[in-house]
This record gives sequence, structure tokens and C-alpha cells, in this order.
Amino acid sequence: MDIESWMRGIRGNVDAILERFFESKCEEASRLSSHAIELVTEVRDLTMRGGKRLRPIVTAAAYRAASGATDLGPTFEVGAALELLQTYLLIHDDWMDEDNERRGGPAVHYAFQQKHGHDHLGASLGILAGDLASTFGWELLLSGSFPANRRDEGLALFVRIQKEVFAGQQLDLMTDHDVERMHDLKTGSYTTRGPAELGGILADADEAGMQSLRRWAAPLGVAFQLKDDLLGTFGNAQQTGKPGDDLRHGKHNAVVAAFGQLAPSAADRTVLESVWGHADAADEDVLAATEVLSAARRKVGTRLGFLADEARGVLEASPFDHEAKQILQEVTRQLTDRGT
Repeated sequence: MDIESWMRGIRGNVDAILERFFESKCEEASRLSSHAIELVTEVRDLTMRGGKRLRPIVTAAAYRAASGATDLGPTFEVGAALELLQTYLLIHDDWMDEDNERRGGPAVHYAFQQKHGHDHLGASLGILAGDLASTFGWELLLSGSFPANRRDEGLALFVRIQKEVFAGQQLDLMTDHDVERMHDLKTGSYTTRGPAELGGILADADEAGMQSLRRWAAPLGVAFQLKDDLLGTFGNAQQTGKPGDDLRHGKHNAVVAAFGQLAPSAADRTVLESVWGHADAADEDVLAATEVLSAARRKVGTRLGFLADEARGVLEASPFDHEAKQILQEVTRQLTDRGT
């Protein structure tokens, strides 16, 4: 089986649904007001600009594993809804973090600020755009192909995913020291655990299948965010477009948390503090900081590997067929391969 082609097919189908959806939403907005289309356009541009469609792929892979079906059509609208949920979360996250760039283009609030020449108005329009993306996500989810007896379960899960994301975002903003708990809530909820469970519900999976999907997805979500933390701290410009960005933004990510747990010297702390939270830190100072973080990098990498192996072990013991396991193993690899 060509798994890459399989994944490209999912991306293509989800993108096609999103394109048709945005076309109809632009027409709908134009009937409301000449200004209303501006919000839709920004939501569309961010949603369609990049993104690996990992969440629809997780949903489709879980559906394939639990159902044995090769027709993945029932997952595409739900996968598109997850992409709009992500757009909503990214728009608000960028505003909270005061990030001006996303996916190689302007963050939505920043695009509005530049267009209208007014910071508060731009931020306000950005928040509205995020709210609109959330509503769009619900609109697509409500048209999802859930089995009649499990539709309410799917809708309730979508609610739970968002409540967990909000709790995780709160922990992030408050620099909570339980970084893995924050990662599980903020990222795992809507990147792996939620999408995997949605795939199981769409497949009308029995409890054994649902439990296998949950046990596979739980460590995977944390591992995915640990990978992101490593890239945000050590990744090169080709990988991330913003090497050292987590340090410059003062993010208490897994690398910084591990650094603190390793009882660093006062000199090493000084090197890190000279760039942590300093948006204008020089590249050479960031490089020096990444060097004192080398032991923390190894610690986080070891933990990432352990979690990835845990997910792989669950798959080996799962009731899924061989091809489904192959697909889920590849998804595991793509979510956890650090590339650093």
C-alpha cells in the first residue's frame, strides 16, 4: 500500500470540501454586508494556507482501523470541521501570544491591523474571525456522516475537545509547571485523542476498538507537542521559519521545563534568561542559549521516543488488521519524527 498516496487523497478531499464551503460562505456573507466577506476571506486564507491536514488524517486512519472500510468518505466533512476548529484556535492563540506570522503569512489579527491601520480594531476583527471559524467548524460537523445512534456522542465529543483545549490554553498562559498535562489538554485533545475518537464513532466502533484508539492517541498527542517544542527551540529556518521563536517569546515549553529540572548552573541560567522572553534577542545569543539547553534537549527527546514507542506498542496489541496497523504506524511516525 502506498500510504503517502493514501494521505494525499485525504488532504485533497478535505481541501475540496473546504474550498466549496468557503465559496458558499463568501456568497452568503456578501448578501449580509459588503464588509462581512472580509472575515470569511481571512478565515479562508489561513485555513487554506499550508497545514498538513494531520487531524483529518488521524480521523480517517482511526475510521479505517475500526471499520475495515476503504471508502473514507464519511470522515471528510468531520476532518474539514477539525481544520476549521484549528483555524479558530490558531487565530486566537496568535493574538494572545502577540505573534504576527502564521504559516508563512500574516496572523489574522495582524493582517487586519495592517489593513485598517488600527491595532485595537485589527485585534477585535481578528477575534471575530476566530469566532466565525469556530461557528464554521460546527456547521460542517453538524453535516457529518455519524451513525444515527452515535451522532449525539460525536457532538458531545466535539464539545469536550474544546473545553479541554481551553483548559490547556489557560495552563499555558499561566505558565503552569505541569507541561505534559498542558500539552495533553491543549494539543492532544484536538490533534490526536479527539480526532481518533471521532474516527471510531464514525465507524460505529465497539468498546474494544474505541479503547485501542484512545490508548494509541493519548501518548501520541503529548509526543507531537514535544516534537513541536524541540522544533520551536532548535529547529532551523527551513523547518520552522522562526528558529528560537519559543525562547524569544518566553514560552515555558517542555525544553525550558526540563532545563529547570536539571539544576543548571547560575551561568547557564543567565545565558538562557538573556534571550527568554526577549523578542529582539540576537541570533548569536539565541544560539548560545540553545547550547546550554543541550541536556534538556536530550531529556525531552528521550521522553518523546518513549511516548512514541508506547503508541506503537498499543498498535501491535490492537485488534486492527495489518493494513490498518501500517497506516496508524505511519501516522505515528509523521507525528513524532523530530527532524532535528
